[in-house]
Amino acid sequence: MDLRAQNNPENFRSSSSPFAEKITVWLPTPESEALMGGLPEGFRADVWTGEAELPASADTVEVIVPPYGIGPDLLSRFAELPRLRLVQLESAGVEWIRPYVPEGVVLCNAKGAYDRAVTEWVTGVVLAHLLRLPRFEQARREQRWDYTHTDTLEGKRVLLVGYGSLGSALAPVLTGFGAEVTAVARRPRPGVHGVDELPGLLPEADIVVLLLPLTEATTGLVDAAFLSRMRDGTLLVNAGRGRLVDTDALVAELCAGRLYAALDVTAPEPLPTGHPLWSAPGLILTPHTAGSNTSPPAKAMALAKAQLARYAAGEPLANVIGEAGY
Repeated sequence: MDLRAQNNPENFRSSSSPFAEKITVWLPTPESEALMGGLPEGFRADVWTGEAELPASADTVEVIVPPYGIGPDLLSRFAELPRLRLVQLESAGVEWIRPYVPEGVVLCNAKGAYDRAVTEWVTGVVLAHLLRLPRFEQARREQRWDYTHTDTLEGKRVLLVGYGSLGSALAPVLTGFGAEVTAVARRPRPGVHGVDELPGLLPEADIVVLLLPLTEATTGLVDAAFLSRMRDGTLLVNAGRGRLVDTDALVAELCAGRLYAALDVTAPEPLPTGHPLWSAPGLILTPHTAGSNTSPPAKAMALAKAQLARYAAGEPLANVIGEAGY
């Protein structure tokens, strides 16, 4: 794909448009422009927070930074935008929007914006598990002095399943605590194992961390067979997507007391009332908040600003999502 030629605004800007002098971008919130420190030169912005009524610049908008999580009925309206050429996400995950991006429109994610936030979440839940914090919190609620020895991250063997931007940020933090980190990615490379090596790696791990994107190949990767290869007492941490994991198979292992888990994402999501994960033992559960601290929004908009500048200059774009879905 020749991104320099495809993304040259002069190839498709209408000189008869009232917005022809500048490139129109839709931003997801009124605060977005301030978060990015102002628009690059040559741009004008409208705000589209996901309302059914599209902004008046629908005929000329070329770039959209869409609000996260809007539904299929609104996403399908992207096909109505004749000048749309780039969809730049605030999120790292793309599975929710990818099927609705029209042919010829480039989709880019916010890779890197969530690295530190997710690193903090993973480190936090791993330490909470090892330090028995859920047990002690329950004892506090019951007014019991429940003394017991705790565990340490030092010397633990951590298997990172998914070694892109997130895994590369997390690994040195874990090794800083004295953990031994083994990395797994779709394809092997120096120092990184291929996903086909998982059957031999899983039995050696104390902690398995999922950082994979959701694609056709990764959906249901963590099934009953995958879980059965994990040693008794292993902690499964999912900071990727809920559908990476066969939920019924995981619930069975948790209820048997053989494995532990820390989940920021689930399938289904959000969890309905009465779902067995609510009461499953050995589980730390958070409502998809790993990337929701105060840092990522500004980082995502800074990435978007840099992307807009590349787009206006006709330069190759960053974080382009390919056929594989990442």
